[in-house]
Amino acid sequence: MRILITGASGLIGSALVRLWQNQHQLIVLSRSVKKVQQQFGNTVQAVESFSEVDFNQLDMVVNLAGEPIANSRWTSTQKDRICQSRWQLTEQLVALIQQATTPPHTLINASAVGFYGRQSGDAIDENYQSYYPEFSHDICARWENLANRARSEQTRVCILRIGIVLAANGGALKKMLPPFKLGLGGVIGNGEQYMSWIHLDDLIAIFEFLLQHPALHGVFNATAPMAVSNKQWTKILAERLGKPALLPMPAFAVKLLFGEMSDLLLFGQNVYPQRLLDHGFTFKFSQFRAALQDLTL
Repeated sequence: MRILITGASGLIGSALVRLWQNQHQLIVLSRSVKKVQQQFGNTVQAVESFSEVDFNQLDMVVNLAGEPIANSRWTSTQKDRICQSRWQLTEQLVALIQQATTPPHTLINASAVGFYGRQSGDAIDENYQSYYPEFSHDICARWENLANRARSEQTRVCILRIGIVLAANGGALKKMLPPFKLGLGGVIGNGEQYMSWIHLDDLIAIFEFLLQHPALHGVFNATAPMAVSNKQWTKILAERLGKPALLPMPAFAVKLLFGEMSDLLLFGQNVYPQRLLDHGFTFKFSQFRAALQDLTL
């Protein structure tokens, strides 16, 4: 297949390229062609603009591009960067799909479990409608709405609401490791907030699963079936590293350090991948402890 990938230099995108680069003809959108060539070699085609891509010749588009949501405090400038890096590119992408005479048959668009906003500990699936109106929801809701405009008789749209991605070489877990390795980790806030996670291998397998099942479309929760509370996360991660976790971070300290972005740490959601399971996807890692054991930390 001929597949266009945006956001290929990130944790998820780079893993996806490694899986597909010898099986499919990949086109990668990047601000730096040289960086793509250094990262992936000559097995992928790097482009700096959509104008270099013939959308009539594409089979699939995977849209992962976006400013990381937790890289820095949510100033008004940073919040705008987070939003526009997703919305503007997706709007351009969808317009080109709509204009194509023979458009790609599939658009897989990233989203996040933050779509649901803060929730109680009750498990929620793709049919859940009581979203909490906050910044994380606003980002994802508009992002999904823009992506869904590409849907037609010729093009299916799959939305992945992705949880915290577990990988040794990047993502949220890598940022959490330093204090835990020093024995300075601890529960955040009251520790009751749920953390919906997914092993990187399972997430990449979901992309392959959707590629292999062309009749599937709509929203899919890309999370392991068994979310954990922050208390459980802290305990299991500390045990995995053989370190104590004796330094809790009270809510007021989190708010002081991170401002509005503290919402991501103090609140959560227990997200369940009902649709993937219903359609026969099998998770390699359903248990948080087993997922951590698989990683070299």
